[in-house]
Amino acid sequence: MDPEQVLINERIGKLKELKALNVDAYPYKYSQTHHAEQIKKAFSHLKEHEKTNETVSIAGRLMTKRDMGKASFATMTDQTGAIQIYANIDNLGEQNYKLFRKLDLGDILGVKGIVFKTKTGEITVEAKEVTLLSKSLRPLPDKYHGIHDPEIKYRKRYLDLATEPKSKKIFVTRAKILEIMREFMKKNSFLEVETPILQSVYGGAAAKPFKTHCDAYDSDLFLSIAPELYLKKALVGGFERVYEITKKFRNEGADRMHNPEHMTLEWYQSYADYNDGMKLFENLMKEIAMNLFGKLEFEYQGHKINLNKWKKIPLLDAIKEYLGEDVREVKTDAEAKKIAQKHGVKDINAVTKVNLPDELMKLFREKLIQPTFLIDYPVEMCPLAKISRKDSTKAEIFQPFVGGMELARAYSELNDPKIQAEHFKEQEAERKKGNKEAMPTDTDFVVALEHGMPPACGVGIGVERFVMLFSNSSTVRDVVMFPFMKPIVAETPENKQKKA
Repeated sequence: MDPEQVLINERIGKLKELKALNVDAYPYKYSQTHHAEQIKKAFSHLKEHEKTNETVSIAGRLMTKRDMGKASFATMTDQTGAIQIYANIDNLGEQNYKLFRKLDLGDILGVKGIVFKTKTGEITVEAKEVTLLSKSLRPLPDKYHGIHDPEIKYRKRYLDLATEPKSKKIFVTRAKILEIMREFMKKNSFLEVETPILQSVYGGAAAKPFKTHCDAYDSDLFLSIAPELYLKKALVGGFERVYEITKKFRNEGADRMHNPEHMTLEWYQSYADYNDGMKLFENLMKEIAMNLFGKLEFEYQGHKINLNKWKKIPLLDAIKEYLGEDVREVKTDAEAKKIAQKHGVKDINAVTKVNLPDELMKLFREKLIQPTFLIDYPVEMCPLAKISRKDSTKAEIFQPFVGGMELARAYSELNDPKIQAEHFKEQEAERKKGNKEAMPTDTDFVVALEHGMPPACGVGIGVERFVMLFSNSSTVRDVVMFPFMKPIVAETPENKQKKA
């Protein structure tokens, strides 16, 4: 028999014993007074062997247990951390102590008792009462040393969270970052709004969408790839500063940096341009760093990042600097493909003179470790951006990079409806050439612009990339609690026939 199944059977047997003793292994509630970290901080002043008169009640998962005859030491964890438990036969009584010794690692308990400090200086709860709150029928992985198989880690995140404090800390950091973002937006007079996830025309980014069907209206719909066009309609409606933190969906590859479903913070500021957007973005980064670390320097994947200094480089200059390639004179798609092939771009067939700079940028972006704004992209690369005041072949675009990661995309927003309509036509031509990420025409958005949209700057941020950076994580799956995984399909005769 499988060793794990042997352990499961043993635990099922213990559950039956508990039922025979009229012990409820799954009670309805438990009254907590403290969490682990609260207790350790509140009673850190205790001297060795000193006990309190105050009674505390804590709840959590049993992670270790050392039985020593008439006394036992154990470790429990809750949302805040771990704490030591001391139980003995004198406090619990013979019958209850016998039940305590039969508890398994992974069981969820409630412990009521007093607090003392051991001779080794560890804050400990001396149990007066122990209540089983949930009997664990399956053992935790790898004897509490964590999960080494990434596949299990991501598919069964609950086990990773239960056994790996570092993973739990990442998601606490993620929650803090979202909280800081909202406070920052509020402090800068932005209004939080909501836009549709289901859209009849997708747009606002260069990406391939997920498609679905609405039976009620018998119409095809798309999952949002970006909230941009709706947020700009809010500017048309008179709101001057709006933002949204939402999910967006892109039907593209999943890798170290990409998940098909991800979170974005997008904001739009009327009467501002991309220079204002860069300042606000930089201030947001600094706000998060100061809240998390108390300083603007921190480590990411072996690199010391300094948010005090931000470099600005025009995109085509960066391509020249890092790849030694001047793409300003590229006139045809054939020339673009030749250059792309020279530099090892994978999908040569999808390369055009329009998307060549973007494809080349992907080859050196990991070298942009210190804070860098790539700015002033060729105008054809973004149909929603305003043409540069200094160079009509460029658009006022910026993309910030830190730690070798692209963190956002932003620009002075195009608000001329005639030029916007022309850009949509150019995108349709790109689609016909095979560029699957080219945007479809959104006539309703053009009509909205015809009513007048104020000059504005828009910024779209990848929340997961922020969390990766500020939690020192190397892959997006580490910062998404339940990342998308390829479904495991059970082997059936029908499946075998399909494979054949």
